[in-house]
Amino acid sequence: MAVLAVAFDFDDTLVPDSTTKLLKSRGVDPVRFWQTDVPARITQGWDPTLAWLAELLENVQPGRPLEGLTNAQLREFGATLDADFYQGLPGLFDDLRTEVSKYRDLSIEFYIVSGGLKDVIDGSRTVQLYFAATYGSLLAEDPKTRAVGFIKRAVTFTEKTRFLFEIHKGIEPAETIKNPYLVNQDVPKEKRRIPFGNMVYIGDGLTDIPCFSLLKQAGGIPFGVFDPTKQDSAKRAFREFLKTGRVVNINTPRYGPDDDLGVVLRAVVAARATELSARRAEA
Repeated sequence: MAVLAVAFDFDDTLVPDSTTKLLKSRGVDPVRFWQTDVPARITQGWDPTLAWLAELLENVQPGRPLEGLTNAQLREFGATLDADFYQGLPGLFDDLRTEVSKYRDLSIEFYIVSGGLKDVIDGSRTVQLYFAATYGSLLAEDPKTRAVGFIKRAVTFTEKTRFLFEIHKGIEPAETIKNPYLVNQDVPKEKRRIPFGNMVYIGDGLTDIPCFSLLKQAGGIPFGVFDPTKQDSAKRAFREFLKTGRVVNINTPRYGPDDDLGVVLRAVVAARATELSARRAEA
């Protein structure tokens, strides 16, 4: 059975930034958080992902807006995101499944590879219904307070490629939670579950560039998306993604059958499915 994989970043790719929405819902000023507090840590040498996670935990301290925040509450918040998925979702997932079902011995799977909070992502019913696995940052709870108090896993820029390799080799997330070194084990090429050439990756930010580059070099297909309401987002997408050849195309995150990105993704998956079917027929 051949498998196609379509992997997405989460925030600003499938939904508007979920952390910003979480902060607003609990009374934290997101402008100050993203434009003052987090950059202050970065200028002190913090990794950007660790910077925002640490700043989030600062707001969990007694007397702060996120006091008492638990992973269960993060999942509950994630359940509120289902109405926020961008235009054309989850219809795209159904359409791609229907297309691939036309071919014998071929399936398609969807993944999320995000620097955001995995518990928020996993709270979404849409995610639960459609995605084979999700990868994101994790927070551990303080056994005394029961609130989140420690960074358990931070998904940084290049860390995202680790999860593409896990998907590529067919390593289940539950396995690498227990043993994160499994991804480094040598797996013969013929036993790797999903070739990179069978992967599509869609992302919006600088954190996605390592994934773009990996797939572009390995025969996969990377797509960039940008927020059409933000001029800086469009400029960055052109300058960092398209002009440098890291993606094959950039579009707004609209996934309907008549939207540019929706049309291209459906066409790419259909073409790859036809190609794989033809190869098997020739073998």
